Amino acid sequence: MNLHLKGSTALVTGASQGIGRAIVRELAREGVTVFATARNEELLNSLREEVAEETGMALVVFAQDFTAPDGPHRIALAALAALGHVNILINNAGQSRPVDITGPEQPWTDSMALDFDRPRQLTQELLPHMVERQQGVILNLTSTYELRSINVSAVAKASMAAWSKQLAGQVGKYNVRVNTLQPGLIDTANIRPYFSDEERKAFAAQEIPLGDFGQPQDMANMAVFLVSPRAGYITGSAIVVDGGMRHYPF
Repeated sequence: MNLHLKGSTALVTGASQGIGRAIVRELAREGVTVFATARNEELLNSLREEVAEETGMALVVFAQDFTAPDGPHRIALAALAALGHVNILINNAGQSRPVDITGPEQPWTDSMALDFDRPRQLTQELLPHMVERQQGVILNLTSTYELRSINVSAVAKASMAAWSKQLAGQVGKYNVRVNTLQPGLIDTANIRPYFSDEERKAFAAQEIPLGDFGQPQDMANMAVFLVSPRAGYITGSAIVVDGGMRHYPF
């Protein structure tokens, strides 16, 4: 299927590994010029080489700590300078942060910044340009796994889900779409520490109809469709990729 993305531009955060890396590669396969940002410059450079070798596309990489107070502003300025305009914003950066029921404030501050405040601020940096051009797509990756213990990232992503739906209601008139993409248990470095191989098999056999954790490519396939013109009548939606597990709060 032709997704009609060739010639578009995209900004992807958390792009150096896992789901973000897979999304960048899939966008490049569709002919999108991608601005990829993350903290790890070495991984970004290796991604640039992979993309060039496979697709011939010139990936723009930008190493930046997204959680820095001026991180979103720096990223937006660099992306606009490199690309001219940003058609697609994919807020992918995030990290699981389990905490006790009581404890220090810093994990809450840090995780809320990474998983809600900074993506919101980056979006707000780019929205005026999208509104002016009467075109834009924003995809926010949130959290599916319905936890039975406190995880600050999941709380922040819940805020992201509510904000995304509200934002979609206001910017649709400018031809700007906003959706959230909720992963189930995807085989990434963010999930592996919580399941041994045997625990993974046992959990998947009992809880996931398709029988195993997903792969980053599964998320990339859906992400690229959602930001494409093929999904032009989808906005304000929470899309789930979880193998049928259906343990999601939204």
